[in-house]
Amino acid sequence: MNDLSYPETGASATGQLPDGYNHVTHRVRIGYGRAALEVAGAAILGWRMHRLAGVRIDADAEEAAPGLAVRCAIGIGPLRAGAPNRVLRTETGPDRYGLTYGTRAGHLAGGEETFRVEMGPDKAVWFTVTAFSRPVALYARLAGPILPLAQQAFARRCGRVLAHIAADAG
Repeated sequence: MNDLSYPETGASATGQLPDGYNHVTHRVRIGYGRAALEVAGAAILGWRMHRLAGVRIDADAEEAAPGLAVRCAIGIGPLRAGAPNRVLRTETGPDRYGLTYGTRAGHLAGGEETFRVEMGPDKAVWFTVTAFSRPVALYARLAGPILPLAQQAFARRCGRVLAHIAADAG
């Protein structure tokens, strides 16, 4: 089902971000060892990271899977901004977990995000967000630099959330 609102499908997972979009790349160490990796991976794939970062998630499954439609929403009451997405791919170990989702019609931006945790040979666990987007809705275009700044802030917030989750695993 190709109902995505942009043509460069899969680019955030490869790191080859397309021109003409705002780019976000955020990488932070969140812990050490297999337990930290696995709980952080489960938090990404099971939407816990998103929820603890303040995002309301409505999906037909408790775990991300390719093809799954998911509606993310941020804000309060009538100021809540809905964001329809579709999961494009997931990664499930042994040393890397993650998901990529892309925007669908009705999203205030067009583009995609990849959220990934991976464990290096030194057992350090790293969280990376790679994203590209550009405003689609008129009010998002009028917001100017606010949308990219908010996306960068969200990436940092996700990293802090996963660091807390990983610390509890130790």
